[in-house]
Amino acid sequence: MRVMASNRLALPGKSRSNWDTIKSLAPYLWPKNNAGARFRVVLAMSFLVLSKVANVYVPVFYARAVDALSNRGGVAHVLAVPVGLIVIYGLVRLSSAGFGELRDAVFAAVQQRTVRSVALQTFQHMHRLSLRFHLDRQTGGVSRAIERGSAGIEQVLRLAVFNLVPTLIELLLVTAVMWRIFDWRFALVTFGAVAGYIAFTLSFATWRVRFRRTMNESDTAAQAKAVDSLLNYETVKYFGNEAHEARRFDNALAGYEKAAVKSQVTLNMLNLGQAAIIALGLAIIMLMAARGVVAGHMTVGKFVLANTYLAQLYVPLNFLGFAYNTIQQGLVDMEQMFRLLDVDQEVQDSAGAVQLAGHLTGGGPCSVTFEDVQFGYTPAREILKGVSFTVPAGRKIAVVGPTGAGKSTISRLLFRFYDVTSGAVMVEGRDIRDYTQASLRAAIGVVPQDTVLFNDTIRYNIAYGRPDATQAEVEHAARVAQVHDFVLRMPDGYDTRVGERGLKLSGGEKQRVAIARTVLKDPRILILDEATSALDSRTERDIDAALRAVSGGRTTLVIAHRLSTVVDADEIIVVVDGRIAERGSHRELLAQGGVFARMWELQAQQAEPEAEEVRLEADLEDGRISVQAG
Repeated sequence: MRVMASNRLALPGKSRSNWDTIKSLAPYLWPKNNAGARFRVVLAMSFLVLSKVANVYVPVFYARAVDALSNRGGVAHVLAVPVGLIVIYGLVRLSSAGFGELRDAVFAAVQQRTVRSVALQTFQHMHRLSLRFHLDRQTGGVSRAIERGSAGIEQVLRLAVFNLVPTLIELLLVTAVMWRIFDWRFALVTFGAVAGYIAFTLSFATWRVRFRRTMNESDTAAQAKAVDSLLNYETVKYFGNEAHEARRFDNALAGYEKAAVKSQVTLNMLNLGQAAIIALGLAIIMLMAARGVVAGHMTVGKFVLANTYLAQLYVPLNFLGFAYNTIQQGLVDMEQMFRLLDVDQEVQDSAGAVQLAGHLTGGGPCSVTFEDVQFGYTPAREILKGVSFTVPAGRKIAVVGPTGAGKSTISRLLFRFYDVTSGAVMVEGRDIRDYTQASLRAAIGVVPQDTVLFNDTIRYNIAYGRPDATQAEVEHAARVAQVHDFVLRMPDGYDTRVGERGLKLSGGEKQRVAIARTVLKDPRILILDEATSALDSRTERDIDAALRAVSGGRTTLVIAHRLSTVVDADEIIVVVDGRIAERGSHRELLAQGGVFARMWELQAQQAEPEAEEVRLEADLEDGRISVQAG
């Protein structure tokens, strides 16, 4: 995801029009194979029409009651026709309100189900997208787009169904009634005033959409910067850049502020224009009606009726500007979320993909083969240049090499975060592209270099390897990973919360939790991606023992930085510049005196001070030496 000029955040996906967004929303509103949801939509629309029909008849009975009262005298007459008309008038008003409430009640389920369905699909789509997308995204911006999109759906459905469509229906009904009761001139003026109002509102509001888009882009950029800054709280503190972060956040807010002011000023201009159009139409209708009363061919009741109809139309029309503006804003908010749904899923299951046998039952270890694999993250940057090797079932292969050689890329291709450019990655002799991603990944366990934990309990983070695991199984996995005793020393035990990204735990503790949840997953293939390279030598040795226990009986691929951790590997592959430079056992590679031997010698020199430090720590703990004050 790229931050553009003026603090605008370029969300991925294709550019969309409002009509594209409406078409994307329609299938959720009228879902296939869901007769119940469709019935509720039809029922709500029926109540909507009935409500508007009743609403149109309210002024008719009101006018007739006025005529009855003005043309008759005496108590007896008052208690006859006028009272009956007033009662009918009250019942019709009640019917109008009642059908409106029934419409809202029935449509509420449709509205909320639509919001839930779209939000869920967007969330699922985010998890289906490739690693490439998630490395480029900004969490705050994407999260904000989904949040606004969900709220936008509610706004569009509520106002479009409950205001915009009913107003148009009422306009047609009122025009027909005006023509029937008065003549074509009244109908023409009524229709002209309302049509002019609507045309002015829609054109002006459409012009104002640009300010809402700018507000959204600035708001998304501000939220992305805020979340990014808070997630990297320690880095901000290390460099004393609080003021710098505040300036970046304020610059994004300044763009939002400027667009928001323009949006409000143009809204005031819109409201003024609407009021002028309605006032003009109302004045013309009233003058025509007054002239008819004076001429004697129109009753006072009809004069009241003309005024009531236009005044009655004015109420929803007055709200129409706000409604249409909010609908436009909602469509713009939805646009960003649907643009996320438009992002193509780079890695997909093939049409005939099959399940990898034994992926859910543990099964035995299985072989892994890289066959002339070539891969680049971009066409201009080739990482692997014809890599071929095989990891026999149950064996342990290590991949070593200098930084940037392509070691971690090998593990990402096996897990199918990316697809190879050419060649093939095979499991059990079959191209992994022939397996479903779910079954392939269920058979692979990964202990990464940088372990990130959920802001939840230690129990939850270990059980994430298999969410349905029992407490006994969680504790067994913790014992294998040598973290159980540490957890019991915590005040809340397995209910201890680890903090954002696990920051309340040390690096070694987080790695042990990561190992425990991989043990609980019980994978057939184990990938150790530089799982100890960021730890001190002593912690590395402790965790290395846990990793050896985990890898027993599994096909293991070790991506290693420290060569001392892979001396027991069945084969060590040395990758240099995307190609295999050397391969063999630890002894064989040292005897060759090549790249591996030079790396070993260099790391041995660097390890001497660390080894002395470890011995010092051990002596301190065992009491062989003491530290005296002064």
